[in-house]
Amino acid sequence: MSQPEKTGFRMTGRKVLGIFIGIFAVVFSVNIYMAYSAVSTFPGLEVASSYVAGRGFDDRMAAQRALGWEVAVEVAPDAVHVHFTDADGNPVEVAAMQATLGRATHARDDIEPEFTYYRGTFTAPVSLDSGNWNLRVQARAPDGTAFQQRISFAHRG
Repeated sequence: MSQPEKTGFRMTGRKVLGIFIGIFAVVFSVNIYMAYSAVSTFPGLEVASSYVAGRGFDDRMAAQRALGWEVAVEVAPDAVHVHFTDADGNPVEVAAMQATLGRATHARDDIEPEFTYYRGTFTAPVSLDSGNWNLRVQARAPDGTAFQQRISFAHRG
């Protein structure tokens, strides 16, 4: 009986060590990249102290809900429309509004568009790329009640 022919490949300790080091090098490199990406895209804290920001939250939320406002965002090819309506769908009077428009994942593209108001709708000339967006609205009712809302929407440019 003849012995099988040898192919010349031998698994040696050096080869096993090389494979082992290569696998760990790949894992370590990916971890470094992921950590760098997470830290470099973090926009920062929303508030300095969550406790202080939350102390009057229930009162502010009750006042905001008492207004009965609904807010909707409509994106046109060259503008963004923010509609304020009551529970019946009628336009409401808004004393003032400012808003920050930006991506959902980072703050570097955030802008504060110049809105004009007409019968419950604020309009700003803005051209948006495709993707997920956030509009952080801060408005004030004629009686001085503060209104805040973050509206997330997807735009297919």
